[in-house]
Amino acid sequence: MTDLKAQYRSIKKDVNFAARQVLNGCAFVLGKQVAVFEEAVSRYQGVKYAVGVASGTDALALALCACGIKDGDEVITTPFTFIATAEAIFRAGAKPVFCDIKEDYNIDADKIESRITPKTKAILPVHLYGLPCDMDKIMALAAKYRLKVIEDCAQSFGSEYKSRKTGAIGSCGALSFFPSKNLGCYGDGGMVVTNNKDIREKLVMLRNHGSDSKYHYSMHGFNSRLDTLQAAILNVKIKHIDKWVYRRIVNAGLYNRLLGLSRNIVTPEIPKGVKHSFNYYTIRLKEGRAAVQERLKKRKIPWAVYYPLCLHLQPVYKKLNYKRGDFPVAEQMQEEVLSLPMYPELKAVQIKHIAKAVLN
Repeated sequence: MTDLKAQYRSIKKDVNFAARQVLNGCAFVLGKQVAVFEEAVSRYQGVKYAVGVASGTDALALALCACGIKDGDEVITTPFTFIATAEAIFRAGAKPVFCDIKEDYNIDADKIESRITPKTKAILPVHLYGLPCDMDKIMALAAKYRLKVIEDCAQSFGSEYKSRKTGAIGSCGALSFFPSKNLGCYGDGGMVVTNNKDIREKLVMLRNHGSDSKYHYSMHGFNSRLDTLQAAILNVKIKHIDKWVYRRIVNAGLYNRLLGLSRNIVTPEIPKGVKHSFNYYTIRLKEGRAAVQERLKKRKIPWAVYYPLCLHLQPVYKKLNYKRGDFPVAEQMQEEVLSLPMYPELKAVQIKHIAKAVLN
């Protein structure tokens, strides 16, 4: 689905030099490269603060805790996402309340208000595949009901909503640097971005066992710090991110032109005022998905289904008492979506080969 070796070859010299600097310095935990990267991300995102943590999942969990989400609270989110979204809500002690999605795969902002109860304390929108959610409506609801908004930006680094980066709109945003992401490291890594000083100060303590000074603890926290080595690699990569996102957008445009004429295929639409960063390129097949999957398999072309079973139907969430039919759009999407290879180094001839296999 992505060619990490091709990307590494293009920046190999700089990455190796950055890694050697960390190895020679031996400051492997919260070394200076972490602070440098935090500053680079805060500038790129257009926010005041950025706090590096150990993974995208931890970024969500720490963001929720820093926003004051606790036992007994409810957080509204989408059932059509990776399990880390709901998992982080549970780790904060709260309960995920699912809301159906639109056919663009993101949470349906028009349906959120009906899910709000006196226990609701936050909304957690997921900018799935790199497409920003309808943040104007979400932020209006948050203001009306005095709710926090924690943006899940695991798949949307480089995306924009009305000229603002995703993650810079709500109370805070959670980023993932998993290797396959738009900006990926060579292991696990994550970050929380925010304009709120109090949230930033809580995050700094939470990532380091709740410590506000050495061997002094103000709260229960986590062991969740971005490795210096990963930060050093990301410092190299972030210099290329706009070029890489541009190439993803170009590749998606070619896919759309090749596949968009089929009446059976729904290609991604990009609303006005939105920048889609295409962490994944995902189509919908109204019928015959299995046949397309088989054709791709025979031609040794990778594909993936993100996601084959909505969270409200997962065994782990059985106690939430949801049932099939509760979120019909999300359930329809799980039967129709298909993601195709997408990365900056993907060549036009490869896209044409993939599209031909999808079509016939």
